[in-house]
Amino acid sequence: MYLNCHSFHSLRYGTIPLDKLVEQAVLYGIKAMALTDINTVTGIYDFIRACESKGIKPLVGMEFRSNHEFRYIGLAKNASGLGEMNRFLTDHNFSGESLPLIAPEFDSVFVIYTLENAPEFLRENEFIGIRPDEVLRLLTSEHKNKTAKMVVLQSVTFSNKREFNLHKILRAIDTNIILSRLTETDYCKTSEKMLPPESLLPFYESYPEIIANTQRIIDSCDFQYDFSIKRNKKFFTGSRESDLKKLTELAEKGFEWRYEKENTIARKRVEKELKVIDELQFSGYFLITWDIVRYSNSQGFMHIGRGSGANSIIAYCLGITDICPIELDLYFERFLNLNRKSPPDFDIDWSWKERNTILEYIFNKYGKDHVAFCGTNVEFKHRSIFREVGKVFGLPKEELDMLAKNPEDLHETNSIVKLVQEYSKMMHKYPNQRSMHACGIIISEEPITNYTPLEMPPKGFPIVLFDMHIAEEIGFDKFDILSQRGIGHIDDSVKLIEKNRGIKVDIRNTSISKDEAVCNVHLAQGRTIGCFYIESPAMRGLLRRLNCDNYKILVAASSIIRPGVAQSGMMKEYIFRHNNPDQFQYFHEVFKEHLGETYGIMVYQEDVIKIAQHYGGLPAPDGDILRRAMSGKGRSMEALQKVKDNFFACCAEKGHPEALSQEIYRQIESFAGFSFCKAHSASYAVESYQSLYLKINYPVEFMTAVINNQGGFYRTEVYIHEARMSGGTVLNPCVNKSEYQTTVYGTDIYLGFMHLQSLESKTAHLIESDREKNGDFLSLEDFINRIPIGIESMKILIFIDAFRFTGKTKNQLLVVASLLLNNFKPENRSLMLLQEPVKEYKLPTLERSLYEDAFDEIELLSFPVSCTVFDLLQTKHRGDIMAKDLVIHHKKQVRMLAYLISRKQVPTKKGNMYFGTWIDHEGTYFDTAHFPDCLAQFPFQGGGCYLLLGTVEVDYHFPTITITKMAKMPFIPDPRYMDAKDQYKTQRLIKEDVSPTHREPYPQGHEINLPRHRMKFQNT
Repeated sequence: MYLNCHSFHSLRYGTIPLDKLVEQAVLYGIKAMALTDINTVTGIYDFIRACESKGIKPLVGMEFRSNHEFRYIGLAKNASGLGEMNRFLTDHNFSGESLPLIAPEFDSVFVIYTLENAPEFLRENEFIGIRPDEVLRLLTSEHKNKTAKMVVLQSVTFSNKREFNLHKILRAIDTNIILSRLTETDYCKTSEKMLPPESLLPFYESYPEIIANTQRIIDSCDFQYDFSIKRNKKFFTGSRESDLKKLTELAEKGFEWRYEKENTIARKRVEKELKVIDELQFSGYFLITWDIVRYSNSQGFMHIGRGSGANSIIAYCLGITDICPIELDLYFERFLNLNRKSPPDFDIDWSWKERNTILEYIFNKYGKDHVAFCGTNVEFKHRSIFREVGKVFGLPKEELDMLAKNPEDLHETNSIVKLVQEYSKMMHKYPNQRSMHACGIIISEEPITNYTPLEMPPKGFPIVLFDMHIAEEIGFDKFDILSQRGIGHIDDSVKLIEKNRGIKVDIRNTSISKDEAVCNVHLAQGRTIGCFYIESPAMRGLLRRLNCDNYKILVAASSIIRPGVAQSGMMKEYIFRHNNPDQFQYFHEVFKEHLGETYGIMVYQEDVIKIAQHYGGLPAPDGDILRRAMSGKGRSMEALQKVKDNFFACCAEKGHPEALSQEIYRQIESFAGFSFCKAHSASYAVESYQSLYLKINYPVEFMTAVINNQGGFYRTEVYIHEARMSGGTVLNPCVNKSEYQTTVYGTDIYLGFMHLQSLESKTAHLIESDREKNGDFLSLEDFINRIPIGIESMKILIFIDAFRFTGKTKNQLLVVASLLLNNFKPENRSLMLLQEPVKEYKLPTLERSLYEDAFDEIELLSFPVSCTVFDLLQTKHRGDIMAKDLVIHHKKQVRMLAYLISRKQVPTKKGNMYFGTWIDHEGTYFDTAHFPDCLAQFPFQGGGCYLLLGTVEVDYHFPTITITKMAKMPFIPDPRYMDAKDQYKTQRLIKEDVSPTHREPYPQGHEINLPRHRMKFQNT
C-alpha cells in the first residue's frame, strides 16, 4: 500500500536512511513498497537489494516536483518505464523549464496525482492517490465518481516526531529561512509516516475498489535488475573477437617499441594478460582507454597513466602507462584477475589546462547519450552542520561562528544550543546536495538515461544521480580522467625551453630522466622545490633521511609518506632499516622472501595482500576484500570481519603462533585507507623524476612554468625565490615585455600581469594583444592612447614600474598620467587626443628610494622584487650560523634569523604543534619544530622574518631545529607614509603558507611498539 516513500535521498526533505526505511517495513510486515524520492533515483538500486534480501517486493519511481511544488508520482512498470521517466526529467533538467502540471503520455509508467491537483480526464495509466484523511471527503468531492481510478496514498517522509522536526529543519535549510517562517506548504503533512497495514486499511474499508486498484498497481509493477551484467560500452570495434584481435595487434606493436624481441619474460607476460583480459571481456575497456590516449598524443598533450592499471604490461605496451611492470615486479592480478569481483579502472592525468579538451573528445566520440560523469553526494558533516542548523534557529553570526569553530564540548549549553546539537547529530552524514565526481566517467552501451536521469552542472558535463559505488554495483567500470598541475609544469617547461633555447626535450622518454646521475644527487639532498609530489617539507625531509638516490627508493618513499604508513609506525621503521640494514630481523621467512626490497616493512597495498596470502594462506578473493578496505573503497565492514576471522583461522591451521599472527594483522589494519599500490607510487616517482630533470637542466624555464601553473605546495613568492636561486633574474611586470603569464627572455624572467592582484585581467590581456598587433608602446602617452584605462589601473602599472623603459621616475609618470586621465573616461576618448602629438611636460625631479619601490611591490604583489625581505629589516644581524651548516651542530643550541615560508599544524596529545619551513639570508631552506608549550609563549605572528633560538636535531642526515624561543623582527618604517601609524601596515601584507591537519594524533613509538626482532617463542 506504500506507493510514495521518501528516503534521505529526497534532499533536504526525507529523513529516513534507506536501510532504516526497509527495516521499518519489515517490522510492520509490509510485503511491497515503492521508493519515490523527489526528482531522483539515487537510492533505487540499494533499495532493490535491501528489499529483496528481506522478501519485500520493491517498486521504483520518482515523485516529480517543480520549484518545490508537487506535480505527480511516477512508478515504473518495468525497465522501460524507468527510462521514460529518466528521459523526461533529464530534458527538463537540461532546459531549465518547469515540469508540466500534467504528466506526459508514458507507455510503461503508472502516474499518481493527488486529489488537489488531479486533471479532469485521466489516462488509462493515471490514478488519483487518496490519503486516509481524505476518504470521508470523497462523498462530497467532485471526483466521487472516480473511485475506479483511485489508489491508497500513504506517503512516508519521516518515522517519528523527532524526525518530523528534523524534516522541518531540513526544509528551512533548503528554503533558507528560519523555522518560525515556515508555512504548511513548505513541509509535509504530520501523517506522512509508515503505519502497519492493519492500521491503514480500515480507513478504506468502505471503498474496497481503492484497495484493489492499489494492489493491481503493485502486482503490475515488475522492475527487474540484473546486477551481474556489465553495462559499459561492450566493444570498441563491434565484437569481442575483433576487439581481441585489435588489442593483440596493438600489444605486439607496443612490445616492439618497449622491449627487445628476445625478452621472453615480457613476451609470456603479454600472452598471459591478453588471455585474462579476453576471459573477463575487458578488451573494449583497454581499447577505449587507448583511443583516448591516442587522441591526446595526436594533440601533443602529455598524460600520465597511474594507479593499479600500471601493473599491466598491455597498458605499458599501448602507451597508457609508462611503468614497466617487470622492472618493478608488479603483478597483473592486482589490477585484473579472474577472482576479482569489483571492476578496476585506469587513472589518467592530464594538465589542468587540457583536461576539458579530452573530456569533449570522449563525449563527442562516444555520444552524449552514452557518456556522463559519476555523481557524488555532498553530505552534512563536520562543524558546518552547526552553522546550518544554528541559522535555522535564528542564532546570530557570532554564535554560529562559535558553534562551527569550537569543539562540541566547548559549546554553551542553553536550550537552543542543545537543540542545535541534537538535530545536527541526527543529520550527520545525510546527503545534502548532489555534485560531480572529480574524475569518474561512465561510457555506457545503452543510453545512460535507461538507468538514471542526468543533471547538467555549471561545468557543462552531464552527471548521473548516483555515486561511483552504486555505478560499480550496477555494472559500470568507470574511466578516471584527472588533471593535476604537475603535468602542466612539465608540459609548459618543454614548450618554454623550445621557445627560449630552441631545444626540443623529449620528456616522454623516461629513460633520459629516471635515475639520471645529477637528478639523484639533488634528490638525496631534497633540492626538489617545484617538483611534483616531492617538494613538500615532509617529503624533502624524508628524501634526505633516506639519502634517496635512485628510482626504487623514490618509489618506496612515495608510498611511505602516506598517512596510513606513517601512522602505523612503518615509515619510521623503514627509515631505520634503510639506514641500518644489519640491525633488524625479519618477523618470518615470508617477510624476507616477499618484502625483502622494503626490509620486511609493508609499504604498498600489494604487500598486505602478499602477507595475507603467503603468511595467512588467505584465498585471492579475500585478499581483494582487504585491498579494497585499505583503499577506502570497501563498503562492507561485515565482509571485512569475515576476512579477519578467516585470516586467524588459516594462521592457526598453518601452525603460526597466535601472538605473531595478532601482530601481523595489527600492522595490516593500520594501513586502512591510506596506502598506495606500488604501481601508483611508481607513476608518481616517474613524474617526479621528469620534473626534477627539467628543474636541474633548464631551471629558469621550469620555475617559470611552475609559476604560470600557479604553483604547487607553496605560494608564488617561493617559486619566484627558487627561480632567482636557480640563476634567473626576476623583473617586475613591464608593458613592453610582460604577458598575462610570466615570460622568459634568456635568463630574464618578467613577472606576468596576473600577479598584480588589483589589475583587471581584461586590461592585462588587452595590453598583451594590442602590443602583438601594433608593436611596443613608445611612451606613457602612447600607452594611454592605445589602451582604454582608468587612473587607478594606471597607478598600479606605474607603481610596479611597468613604464621604466621611458626613463622617467614613478613620480614624474604619476604627474603625466594624472594630467591626461583625471576627470577623463576612456570610453569617451576623442579622436583629437589620439591625433595630438606627445606633449613635453617640465617635471620636477622627485627621487624615490629602493625601499619605496620594495614596499610598492609588497602592496601590489605581496612580496618584494627589487630587494629581499632581509634588506627591509631594522636589524643588520643575520643569525649566528647559516642553514648549510646545521648538520654539524647536532644537539647544539643555535640562533638564526630567517624568513617564514610555511608552517604545518600537526595534532599531538598535548595540543597542536607546528613544523616550520624557512629560508636564511643566503636563500637556503631549513625546517623547525614548535611544540605546544613553546607556542604558548612564542606563537607565530604571521608572515615575515623571525629570530629563532633552538636546538639542532639531526635525524639520519636531516637537521631540524626544535625551537625554544622566537620573535618576529620589525621592518624599517615604510618611507611612503609620514604618519607613524601607517608606517608598519605594509609589513602585515607579507604572507605565509599555513597547512592544517585534520586527523587524530599519531601514536608515539612506544605505543606502536613495532617489533624489530623475531618474537622469542618462534622456532620458524
